[in-house]
Amino acid sequence: MDFELSEDQRAFRDTAREFAQREFAPHAARWDAEAEFPREALRHAGELGFCGLYALEAYGGLGLPRLDASIVFEELAAACPSTTAYLTIHNMATWMVTRFAQPAVAAEWGARLASGEWLASYCLTEPGAGSDAAALTTRARRQGEDYVLDGTKAFISGAGATDALVVMARTGEAGHKGISAFLVAADSPGIEYGKKEHKMGWNSQPTRSISFDAVRVPLTQRLGAEGEGFAIAMKGLDGGRINIATCSVGAAQGALNAALAYVQERRQFGRPLADFQALQFKLADMATELVAARQMVRLAASRLDAEADDATLYCAMAKRLATDLGFAICNEALQIHGGYGYTREYPLERYLRDARVHQILEGTNEIMRVIIARRVLAHTNTEIFQ
Repeated sequence: MDFELSEDQRAFRDTAREFAQREFAPHAARWDAEAEFPREALRHAGELGFCGLYALEAYGGLGLPRLDASIVFEELAAACPSTTAYLTIHNMATWMVTRFAQPAVAAEWGARLASGEWLASYCLTEPGAGSDAAALTTRARRQGEDYVLDGTKAFISGAGATDALVVMARTGEAGHKGISAFLVAADSPGIEYGKKEHKMGWNSQPTRSISFDAVRVPLTQRLGAEGEGFAIAMKGLDGGRINIATCSVGAAQGALNAALAYVQERRQFGRPLADFQALQFKLADMATELVAARQMVRLAASRLDAEADDATLYCAMAKRLATDLGFAICNEALQIHGGYGYTREYPLERYLRDARVHQILEGTNEIMRVIIARRVLAHTNTEIFQ
């Protein structure tokens, strides 16, 4: 096992870090305060390939392993977790298009998505189908050379500001076998967007419901075969769980960086805060937990890259661990800042608000524990973890 980054990985890391400090960090607080969706910054990210990191090269993506993509996302999230989280969702949708669309569709849509010219939203969650994704009721009926979509999606990131929608809809029987996936133009007749949700965090990306009323989608824009939608969604979610875990690691790194700078600048009782052992111990625990979370995420990414049988398990474990520890580290960093941490003069309260939702989406951490427990209980020994 080699925990060192390769030369290429270090180059991607450094490029992402420089980009994040130039394009994200100076504006992140304003994007949050004004609920601004930074489309121009996302377009600039696309110019570096960050909008199609693991999308297929044949259709404009970089074709990177998930491990390498996670290194890029971590650096971006250290500057703005909210914008980076949207970017990971866009990458997931772009990968689905380049991986499962018909070649002509993948060539047309994939290149525009991977370049950042077009942006995408991923539409799985419904008002009555959150953690139980197989219970979705949005329906797609075949009519000639089209499908007709009817239904409602909820909590869709980027909705109303994006160009393409990857939509999961029911084409057959109840349960997961009756679900198919579709690529839908976001401005199609019959689509209506709900009000922008007022959220605790993630304010640099809009979140809305989407209603589909007799929306016609060409047969050629189905992703994969009919009935394969749930499997496609789950494959996407394995990567999505790594992505959102990585955003938590990045947020935690940004928060720890801020705390380290603060304790060396701030003085109390005639001494720098860094001299106080209680804070030294707190920082030691934060750093240890951050490294543990990062390595768990990278292990899961490597399992997914290897298409290992236990990849879903490791993605669930990484998502659970990194999002819980990431939030805790942000919270401790805020505490170290005292009253200043609670103000918008410092980034801590923004990191905390943005990181909190990571414990909910891409499958709640309670669902992650269900996935892990089922796999553990299915084995009589611990070989799976060796």
